[in-house]
Amino acid sequence: MLNPTLLASSLLLLAAAPLAAQIDYRNLDDDRPTRVEDAYPVEHFAFEALLPYRVERESGSVTIHSVVPELSYGLLRNSQIGFKLPFAVVDGPGGTRTGLSGLLAFALYNFNTESHSLPALSLRVDGAFPIGALTGDKTRIAFKAIATRSFGKNRVHLNGAYAVGADGASAAAEGLPRWWAGAAIDRTLFRQSTLLVGEVYLLQAEHGAPTQLNASLGMRYQWTPTTVFDLGLSRRLKAGVGPDIAVTVGLSHAFAIPGLMPGRSSR
Repeated sequence: MLNPTLLASSLLLLAAAPLAAQIDYRNLDDDRPTRVEDAYPVEHFAFEALLPYRVERESGSVTIHSVVPELSYGLLRNSQIGFKLPFAVVDGPGGTRTGLSGLLAFALYNFNTESHSLPALSLRVDGAFPIGALTGDKTRIAFKAIATRSFGKNRVHLNGAYAVGADGASAAAEGLPRWWAGAAIDRTLFRQSTLLVGEVYLLQAEHGAPTQLNASLGMRYQWTPTTVFDLGLSRRLKAGVGPDIAVTVGLSHAFAIPGLMPGRSSR
């Protein structure tokens, strides 16, 4: 059902030269495995390739499968840029539709590293552009504020985002909602190289649309020194609004391209 060429191209991203050992399992990426992310970018001069698969069951007997190749780069210290190219399959009463679900580009800047008095604080900007058969019909720009605070092996994360742009048909996968806000808490299991995370969030897709209240549980596991496996499960808490159930599974891989990484900095 999924495009083999797209999958093969995405997997090639995982074959570049790896970085030295690190603890990327502690770094929450957006939707990998929960919507809430932490405030830290990828390493300076480093790349991170992500290949997640998600299946979401919605009301009305609609099931959405998506693969969202993503590539991020630590262009400047404490910042990153990247893009996503989501591909989706929508199964519903009207049949099956397949195609690209838009093009997304983003940038994140961490303007405060966590200190004794302040949490880590970041600002992220996402742009969604209508490219592909399942992309909807609008361009939208979202601004997200992110905060992360550590308490021993636990961390608390707060995210809030608002998007500007016209209302209209939404993308089948990785669309930018009009607004959303969420909180998450994670716990690090150092000996097992594992991170456990739980979240709740509110989301409104368009002006006037019902507000969703959803919850997610997830884990990130350091499979190799540079490759992280993630698994997430989401469920609506408000009857009739939001996904009946959604499962996300994916891999992320940190690597460097010789000549583009003259020095390293910690995340």
